[in-house]
Parts: sequence; structure tokens; C-alpha cells
Amino acid sequence: MTLEARKIRLLMTLRRAGVTDARVLGAIERIPRELFVPDAFQDQAWEDTALPIDLGQTISQPVIVALMTQALELDERMAVLEVGTGSGYQAAVLSRLCRRLYTVERLKPLLAEAERRFQALRLHNITARHGDGMRGWPEQAPFERILVTAAGGDEPPKDLTEQLRVGGLMVIPLGGDYRNQRVVRIRRTASGFDREELWPVRFVPLLPGTSSDGSANQPGSPDPARPDGGTAAS
Repeated sequence: MTLEARKIRLLMTLRRAGVTDARVLGAIERIPRELFVPDAFQDQAWEDTALPIDLGQTISQPVIVALMTQALELDERMAVLEVGTGSGYQAAVLSRLCRRLYTVERLKPLLAEAERRFQALRLHNITARHGDGMRGWPEQAPFERILVTAAGGDEPPKDLTEQLRVGGLMVIPLGGDYRNQRVVRIRRTASGFDREELWPVRFVPLLPGTSSDGSANQPGSPDPARPDGGTAAS
């Protein structure tokens, strides 16, 4: 099957899964997922499956990327924070749909690889940093949108909710038990936060701190991702 045919098949799969936003589908089509996938898995780059990357992490399943992106209700004027850069694939998709993307990764080797991919693709509206994603990026706050690609326990980190602009949205998987997690959309209002549960998933936990060599991964994390299965990184 040709690359173009694989792309078309994936886009049809995403539509059947409920991805109806044409801009999201267009971004998925334009970002070459094969550049984010290890050589050993190139034949699966355009399959709707999560795949291993370095340091025990994964590149997320395309349907998870597409559904979470769609849930953000993005437009091209927005400043967006992503927590968990991973391979950089989710960030690359988001960058096609917003004005400026800020992305934070706690594992320094993953961030270095992701930044090389951003440069190769000339995605100049992405700013990345090595840091503790649970603290967000206060120097650039507030954000119109925040996307978190690891499970934040039963409640989202307070530092992140405080960095969300009034009227803004956060999409985050929540649930301390990985067998009982859901993607949640949180909207900040003038009086507080409205919370909407979207669909079940399994994500690895959102961890505090940083690692320069990738050695600080938490043992016993769930296997990577599907919608009712999860994703370790993006």
C-alpha cells in the first residue's frame, strides 16, 4: 500500500471515530508521522496505533491525538501550552492550528529529539523547554488552551489551572487509578471551573520534576495507549 493510501485509510478511521473538524484532519494529514516513529516501526507509522519511542515512552495513537486536539476547539490566534512533548508529534499537529505553542518535557533526551524534528519541519511557532510540566510555564501565562498528555491524578495540578485564561479550555486525562481514567475538558469561567468528562483512557501518570538522562521514569506504569487504553507520551 502506498503512503498516500495509508494516509487516506487513517483519515477515514479518524472520521469514523468522531473526528469531524476538517482543520484537525488536515493537520494530521500534513504532519509526516513517519518522522516521529523509530526506523523499526516505519511500516506502522500511518496505522492507528501507539508505537514505542525512546526511554520507555510512546508516540500516541492518532485517534487520541486527533480527539484531544479537536476537544481543545482551537483557532489560529491562540497561545497554547502542551505538557509532555514526547516525540513532538502532538506538538507538531497543534502548531498547525494555533498562533504559538509552548511545550514542556521533563525528559531531556526526548526534548532534544523533538526539537530537531521541529527544526526539520520548519515549525517556527513552537517554543520548547526542559522542565517540570506540573508547574506549567508561568512566564508565558495565561494560555487560551492547555493540553496535558499524562494523567494528572484525580484533580488537575493547581499551577496549570491557574495559568488558564478565563474562557480558556484545558484537556487532561484524570484518574489516580490508571484503570479508571477519563479525558476531561475543563473550562475556566469568571466564577470558577466547569468540568466535562469526555471518554475513558489509560495514560501514564503526570510526574513532577525533571530528568536529564531519562532515568527517572516511574516503574509499573500502564502499557501505552488507546482510547480506553492510554498513551505514555505524544
